This record gives sequence, structure tokens and C-alpha cells, in this order.
Amino acid sequence: MGGAGRESLALSVPSNRLARLHCCFRRILNHLCNLINSLVVITKRISTDRILANLQAKVAQRIPIMISSAGNGLVAKLQEKCGSDCINTFSGARLRANGMGTMSMMWPILDSNRQTLDYTREDIMPALHGKAFVCACLNANDPLKDMRMVLQECKDMGVQSVSNIGPSISYVDHDSEIFKVLTSAGITIKNEIEMLKLAREEMDMVAIGLAFTLEDSIAICEQAKPHVFCYHAGTTKGGLKGYDSGMTIEETAEQTEYAYQKCREVHPDVILIAHGAAMESPADAQYMLDHTSGHGFWTGSSTERIPIERAVTDAVTKFASIRFSK
Repeated sequence: MGGAGRESLALSVPSNRLARLHCCFRRILNHLCNLINSLVVITKRISTDRILANLQAKVAQRIPIMISSAGNGLVAKLQEKCGSDCINTFSGARLRANGMGTMSMMWPILDSNRQTLDYTREDIMPALHGKAFVCACLNANDPLKDMRMVLQECKDMGVQSVSNIGPSISYVDHDSEIFKVLTSAGITIKNEIEMLKLAREEMDMVAIGLAFTLEDSIAICEQAKPHVFCYHAGTTKGGLKGYDSGMTIEETAEQTEYAYQKCREVHPDVILIAHGAAMESPADAQYMLDHTSGHGFWTGSSTERIPIERAVTDAVTKFASIRFSK
């Protein structure tokens, strides 16, 4: 079309319509600019000093500390929004987000540390807004990695806290033959203790210890002196992949409190957290707070796998039951 043609076309459009088109174009342009800006993700960093100050403030105010495991960014985003103090990442959470049980991480099917680092960096960190800090649960018995380099990689992505359960030898029954074989091969709780010490003493990170047995709990608290320690009373029951050991919430609280007392004997300043076994619901967590001397609780399946299973099952069942009216 020639210049005269374009001029006649412009003249044929009413001025008020041109103004509306111009306004609409500007709105679209502004929306696109905002969208592009939102894609530039700069994760907010939280220092170790700030994390510890926030935790100590909650202890002083008698407000429970809440640590939550997340296997994907959506769950982490919701947990932070609803008040979790710490988002915990580990290969077991990632695997159960894919429909497998947490203990599937114990089989040699993946590089546990690599999976934890990758999904923490790509899925979790970009989803958060800096209200909750992230704790990466690592495999300190990884024979292919220098844990100092792994911890530095965590810090580089904005993760300022680590734990020793990704997985931990403490998961394994200490009376079993496989435990004897693993420890004789150099897979030991000592390596986990050394990683926690390195994180706290040299890397300026928040160390969160965790163990399944009283013996391991005392060893970690006495030798690693973690800022936070979680006594894991057993795999959480409930849902499609939960395991019910038969332990009641009363027994869970009693066992946890005994571990707390022993841990305080060797590490009086430790922040103590409960997790696992019969602690499935908010009412269970309340019972743990009321019947132990701890400072909070750690939720895994209770605030990700189980509510997802229930919500998706309910929604899909209702949609699948729809039929044509006529």
C-alpha cells in the first residue's frame, strides 16, 4: 500500500477510536514489561545471624518453630506463605513428590546430593520470597564429593543451612546385618557429624542435626553441637505411602522427651524439634508441644504428600463422577 493509501486509512479511523487503541496498546506493552521483569529472579538471601536471631526470638516468645519438607516449588511457596520458618529439601521429599515413598532414597537409584542441589536451586529458591530460610539435607557419606565443595554450592545458591539426613545412616536399624556392612565400608554417623561441624564452625551455616536413635542423637549433639536438633521418632504414618509402626502419639511424645533430656545434658543450648511416627495431624503436633519440652516441630509428609493426596483424590473423583445431564 502506498503512502496515500495509509494516510486515507488513518483518516478513516475516528480519533476517539485511535485514542482507545493507543491506550490498549500501552497497557499491553506495560503488561509485557512487567512480565519480563518478573522473570528476572533474584533470590533473597538470609544471613546465618538473621536466621538464628529469628529462631531465638521464637524460642524466647514461646512461639513454636516450624520446619517443613518440600519436594517442589509450589509446596515450598505455600508453606512459606502459611508460616513455615524453614523449608527443608532432600531427595526423599523430591521422590515422594513423584509418588514414591521417602525410603526409596535409600536405594542406589540416584545421586542424592545432586538431585537435592539441582531441585533446590531450580525449583525451591526461585519460589520463595525470603520469609523462610532453606535447609538442604545432604548425604555426608557421598564418596564422590568433597562436602566442603557441596556446602559452598549451597551457599552460592542462597542456602544457608544444612542437615545430615539426605539420607542418614541413622535411618538403618543398628542391629541389622546391613548396618554392620555399611559401617564397615566407612558409611558412618561420624561423617555426618563432621559435615555438621564443618558447616557450623568453618562455613558460617546453620547446622540442623537429626537422628533416629538415642545413641546417634547424643553423639550428634555432643560432638557436632548443631544449632538445631530434631529427634526423628520414625517414618510418618498416614496416606498412600505412610508406614504405621503402631506407635501412639503418647508413646511418640514420651520417647521424644526422653531424647530431648539426654541431648540437653551434652548440649544445653540446642533448639529441639520433634518429627515423625504418630505426629501426623495438627492435633498431634499440638500434643507434642504440650507433652514435651521442645521448641517446635518438623513436618514432612503431613504438610505435602498427605494433603496433596487427599486434595487431588477428592477433586479428581468429583470431576470423574460428572455425567451428561441429558
